Amino acid sequence: MKKLVLAYSGGLDTSYCAKYLTDSGYEVYAVCVNTGGFDAEELIEMEKRALQLGVKEFQAISAMEKYYDYVIRYLIFGNVLKNNSYPLSVSAERIIQAMEIADYANTINAKYIAHGSTGAGNDQVRFDMIFQSMAPEMTIITPIREKRLSRQEEIAYLNDNGIDIEWNKAKYSINAGLWGTSVGGDETLTSDKPLPEEAYPSQLKRTDSQILKLTFEKGECVAIDGQFDSPVQNIELIQKYASKFAIGRDIHVGDTILGIKGRVGFEAAAAIVLIKAHHLLEKHTLTKWQLQHKDSMAQWYGMHLHEGLYLDPVMRNMEAFFEDSQDHVSGTVQVTLKPYHFTVDGVESEHDLMRSDFGTYGEYNKAWTAEDAKGFIKIYSNQSKIYQQLNKESYD
Repeated sequence: MKKLVLAYSGGLDTSYCAKYLTDSGYEVYAVCVNTGGFDAEELIEMEKRALQLGVKEFQAISAMEKYYDYVIRYLIFGNVLKNNSYPLSVSAERIIQAMEIADYANTINAKYIAHGSTGAGNDQVRFDMIFQSMAPEMTIITPIREKRLSRQEEIAYLNDNGIDIEWNKAKYSINAGLWGTSVGGDETLTSDKPLPEEAYPSQLKRTDSQILKLTFEKGECVAIDGQFDSPVQNIELIQKYASKFAIGRDIHVGDTILGIKGRVGFEAAAAIVLIKAHHLLEKHTLTKWQLQHKDSMAQWYGMHLHEGLYLDPVMRNMEAFFEDSQDHVSGTVQVTLKPYHFTVDGVESEHDLMRSDFGTYGEYNKAWTAEDAKGFIKIYSNQSKIYQQLNKESYD
């Protein structure tokens, strides 16, 4: 038998792949990498379906801690929001899923590796690039992409082969994970229509407000309201609280790796709250030059991650900078959750650079005299004065 590892999610595409590849003579090992989208009951049902499709073995790999350690913590350190809105929920988890699949394939000495991506999206690039780097000797097989199958053709094949499973297409496609949930529908295929309220998995359940106090140590959220826990558990708890207020919804419009524009809805309450709270703490604890260079580097980090370039060593270089920048990003940030939005109210930190020891902005100073200020301003304006005197530009 030809040993093959399939990245398996239990959806129609990967179910088709499981059956088709088994029928084609492969010994299929279906592997689900859980980055926060499945509970224990769902994984049990997924295994039943995989075995019904004829796979030799089903394996569920929990990767939430690795997902946080390898990717999410750096997205927080960099305050990464692609196009100033999207926390890279799906693209980030695809990288970890592909890495876990490649590791498993190497462990069992598989000769083939497969995924259910089509030829029209970003995921095919992310999976293929990771597989080519981590399992270069393996042949990559992608039945949906290679056969250019429609959803109806996939269903017909499964039905014809005795797989009697209802594949009623939901009006909205949902991809849930630790760092957020993507939402796709007819509206996201257009440029003008918003997603309706019912499209989002988390509905508004609270119309009051709730204050959260998020404690950070070296850039990582280690406690909520004084209760310490792991960063992963804290992300899940923030999501539990904030999703009841329908926080973190938006539609991301961006450039795909293939060069076309794409539009997708998402809700990522915990991601947005954490990034904004962390960013405010940084504004108080980092110098303006640290903030400036971090902002610039974060744009590149997010872009490279989105484009599937996670394994390029430049990512480790940027992560080293991010991690070093967090030495003094410690303190507590107060956040107030409200229906559909939140406010980041203030911070308490022993590293707060907004201290009155030297002066209070716009009020008074303690560390310099009026003559010092006038001399500084005179020298600071030298370059502009020289340029204007030489070029005599008019601004009328």
